[in-house]
Amino acid sequence: MKKGLKLTDILVTIIISLIFGLVYKLWGPLYGVVSTFGLHVEQLIYGMWFIAATVAFLIIRKPGVALLAEVAAAHGEFIFGGEWGVVTLIFGIGQGLAAELVFAAFGYKRFNVFVVSLAGIGSAFASIAIDYYYGYIGDLALWNLLLMFGARIIGAIVISGIFAYLIVAALEKTGVTNLVRPASNSDYRALD
Repeated sequence: MKKGLKLTDILVTIIISLIFGLVYKLWGPLYGVVSTFGLHVEQLIYGMWFIAATVAFLIIRKPGVALLAEVAAAHGEFIFGGEWGVVTLIFGIGQGLAAELVFAAFGYKRFNVFVVSLAGIGSAFASIAIDYYYGYIGDLALWNLLLMFGARIIGAIVISGIFAYLIVAALEKTGVTNLVRPASNSDYRALD
């Protein structure tokens, strides 16, 4: 099994990412509505902005896919008129790199809910660092920052971890993933 990305891998990743870019654009107003409840409840749905990387990686299963997916999804959100503008691209790069590092730590050979949840957590760490750099959270009291971070991690696990895994599992049952994967699930398990 070759690990390099083929043109088909890149195109499928970008299509997945553009779909999630539109979802991200539509997610922004929902995030705004949920934020009115206070106590960082909106952070529980923040994990949606990490899902392109995990879904694309679970489908394509090659190095570089998570970064490409998150960057392309951020571009999609920006092109579709996302409310955060060009800063979205910085978040896409940071979140994609963080997810990619997690998948690399497992040798790109683990495709389970635990690993994709860790990738979501990695993306959450990256997004918090970028939020801090831009001054979005620098004035928060420690308890408030911990509450926000805890809620964001929970959202990352639930949405970009568990939900992403379930989406791809459902796609696998339809046979769609066999069209883009060079090997079956049993072939991947044999690598372990």
